[in-house]
Amino acid sequence: MKIKDFGVEIWMNLYENNCEYNLAETCVESLTVEELLNYSGDKEGIINEILNMRLTYGDIEGSHRLRKEITKLYEDIDIENITITHGTIGANALSIFTLVEPGDRVISVLPTYQQHYSIPESIGADVKILKLQPENNFLPDLDELKSYINDKTKLICINNPNNPTGALMDREFLMEIVEIAKSCGAYVLSDEAYRGLNHEGESFTPSIVDLYEKGISSASMSKTFSLAGLRIGWVTGPKEFIKEVNKHRDYNIISCGMINDRLAVVAMENRESILRRNLKIVRNNIEILDKWVAREPLISYVKPKAGTTAFLKYDIDMSSKEFCIRLLEEKGVMLVPGSAFDMEGFLRIGFANNPEIVEIGLEKISEFLRGFKK
Repeated sequence: MKIKDFGVEIWMNLYENNCEYNLAETCVESLTVEELLNYSGDKEGIINEILNMRLTYGDIEGSHRLRKEITKLYEDIDIENITITHGTIGANALSIFTLVEPGDRVISVLPTYQQHYSIPESIGADVKILKLQPENNFLPDLDELKSYINDKTKLICINNPNNPTGALMDREFLMEIVEIAKSCGAYVLSDEAYRGLNHEGESFTPSIVDLYEKGISSASMSKTFSLAGLRIGWVTGPKEFIKEVNKHRDYNIISCGMINDRLAVVAMENRESILRRNLKIVRNNIEILDKWVAREPLISYVKPKAGTTAFLKYDIDMSSKEFCIRLLEEKGVMLVPGSAFDMEGFLRIGFANNPEIVEIGLEKISEFLRGFKK
């Protein structure tokens, strides 16, 4: 099976550990193990539990305790609707491999996480790209979506909140997508890795699994809960679909680590405290970014409504890759080129790191941009 290079992940692997100011980071400022355990109120008890843990494979589909906590992120879901994976990336891959066969039509938005179109393409699916446009606030054009539907449409892939644009589809908009999916019996895979980080109002947008009987949600501990290092994610969907996913997991991951699972339980049982911390960071930092964009004549954007990333448009005659490499070399600031998302002319910025890093990094970008002012 041949597959395209994974643009974002290759870029991150090359440069993430060689920058002074990481504005490519997409997680809300990561927690230490000690910070996580402090939320529990039983730090020593959990440490002793882990020290005495016999390291077997553990619960193959994830512990009952963890899956029970995850059900509380949805409106009407049982633990049989959930299986634990290695991050959202594992959830997406298992879901696509479970559903998609050669010749199936798959419709994916772009920009998005590259799995949603490159994996189906590698399987031999007929992939149609629904390009998100800034003039539509980076929301899907529903008429265009309808035009791609045919009798072989198996899967529609969306990303809500969207990475990299921060666009957000509300319940009403999602229901319009559901009606389109129903017209051909397609599944809808919604990558919800950033769900819970709305910048205004309720922090959680409705999940596709609570709106559609063939809806599938992928998510994880990485972004919203600041625990990417645990590599714990999950797929939520119809029970028969989850049974099929678990057939594939037997060939893929068997189980996730017991220590990872236990620490994820700590986070989920104390999620309200973690979410308060993280929403404060995200909502504060987006205002820092918004004020900075307003001051920069060579930068524009559609202000994100959720998540930790924004897609910056720059008015300089230079490829996004060259821009990012020069910025890194000259100022030590890391961004992600739009070309990594198959969208030239843009830059992805992650604004949910430590506020001091964000502010200094933005000032360094301003210094860089001053060399291009007309």
